[in-house]
Amino acid sequence: MTTRLAVLYGGQSGEHEVSCRSAASILAHLDRQRYQVTEVLIDRDGGWHVGGRPTPLPAALRVLRAQDVVFPALHGPYGEDGTVSSLLEWLGVPYVGNGVFASAAGMDKGVTKRLLAAEGLRVSPGVTLRPGEDLSPADQARLDLPVFVKPARAGSSLGVVKVNDWAGVPAALEQARQVDPKVLVEQGARGREIDVAVLQHPDGRVQAGPPLEIRVTGAGFFDYDAKYDGGAIFQIPAQLDAATTEVLQDRAIRAFRALDCRGLLRVDFFLPTEGSTEPIVNEVNTFPGFTAASQFPQIWQQAGIGFATLIEILISGALADQDRGRHGGLPRQARAVDLV
Repeated sequence: MTTRLAVLYGGQSGEHEVSCRSAASILAHLDRQRYQVTEVLIDRDGGWHVGGRPTPLPAALRVLRAQDVVFPALHGPYGEDGTVSSLLEWLGVPYVGNGVFASAAGMDKGVTKRLLAAEGLRVSPGVTLRPGEDLSPADQARLDLPVFVKPARAGSSLGVVKVNDWAGVPAALEQARQVDPKVLVEQGARGREIDVAVLQHPDGRVQAGPPLEIRVTGAGFFDYDAKYDGGAIFQIPAQLDAATTEVLQDRAIRAFRALDCRGLLRVDFFLPTEGSTEPIVNEVNTFPGFTAASQFPQIWQQAGIGFATLIEILISGALADQDRGRHGGLPRQARAVDLV
């Protein structure tokens, strides 16, 4: 018996193209003997397409509702931020990945920092600026240069600007606000860039993979171009002693728990090379990239879990969560609203 599976991708965020690449990798590795696959694309203008054909929204939602499970391969706002999780909960269909709270909290970098700090995890000092707010003299006094100016609710390093002089902050704020009006100004952390992938197995067991170290070629930082245009080298596993590896994996799992995650998470750290050796959590990604160039699949490949097996674990986990009642949506027979 085949399982009806929809892969949902695209979206209206600046990461539309990355989402399409992630979906292409997922679709290429699905077992078509096991899954009856339906492709559902949201285009840049918000239009829906099922199986390559433009489809009215009510009809597209009926298609999603009829699935046994949905794999949302969406990145950024209008997808990874809890909006699609909420929709799928309302439809009552199991889906891969994080729920509404974890997705929304993980998308907002300022909220993430506060939740992780409350858990006792180390984060860099920073300040969240809402529309119309500027960096105050008091904030400048407590933050050391360089600082990074980041859209609070975006991924793939879109709109991120490194500032080495306070005079550069206004221009950096303007650039970041083109992506999101809410902006985080964060003190730059010094140290090695280390990523740790977290995977939840269908039986509920949570596992952290081997740490990955990012080495950016040239003088820049790990921005959008470095991520997707070959400007970085990944070393897996990172050259770390066993104790440091254990600490990083522990902190990654603690972050997973603190955000009430489900299925998967990537935690990006800075590992200080001087002073306190406690890792600094830089960012989290509640649906990390699934392209050939992405860290998350590469980490698990190194751990002995190939791409197809990784997908199977996530899908099986979504179905197991439904059986355990972990998805918040109403059961299929108890839905309050019919689609017209």
